[in-house]
Amino acid sequence: MIVADGIYYALGLTAGGLLVSYLAHPWFGAPLYILALFCLYFFRDPERAIPAGPVAVSPADGKVVAVKRETAVQTRISIFLNIFDVHVNRAPIGGTIADVRYTKGKFHVASREECSAENEQNVVSVRAEGTCVVFKQIAGLIARRIVFTKQAGDLVTKGERVGLIKFGSRVDVLFGPEWEIAVQPGMRVWAGSSVIARRREFAGVDLVQARELVPEARELVHAQA
Repeated sequence: MIVADGIYYALGLTAGGLLVSYLAHPWFGAPLYILALFCLYFFRDPERAIPAGPVAVSPADGKVVAVKRETAVQTRISIFLNIFDVHVNRAPIGGTIADVRYTKGKFHVASREECSAENEQNVVSVRAEGTCVVFKQIAGLIARRIVFTKQAGDLVTKGERVGLIKFGSRVDVLFGPEWEIAVQPGMRVWAGSSVIARRREFAGVDLVQARELVPEARELVHAQA
């Protein structure tokens, strides 16, 4: 499967190549044909096997560049996507889109740590039973357009397609204390199929405390974004 945008770009570049070949020389259109093929490759959207159970999946293909404690109740996983990765984003957990906020910002190289706070980004909160997972679609030096196809109030399933970031980017995921992180820096992950966190077993008062931390965690994310 290929994202529709990729088909449109490829058709436009192919048409340009044909025009250049007609007006000048057949070989002069070759660079545009190559770019058209790259667009089809870049906008590929393969099917993924979604793991079952109380787990969170990666919202993006790429390399884990950071696993850091943001606050007393939040841990951040940062994933860097290069131009050769699939750029379709997926929901890390199933639930309700509780909040969507787009924030203007800078366009640092997406692998840099300051991107999490300073770059242009779309911050999405997904709320489920006893938890709220926040993920950020972050623009990079080359990526200048973030696409998100859902809106607040929509229901999503784990691993469902929710958007994409064009031409190199970064995705951050923020988990509360009810999640156990399952990845570390340097690991490669794939959207929708790689498990990046597992739900902890809470009992009695611990589960109540975890639920109480959910709105607190969301407020901290809003303050940082």
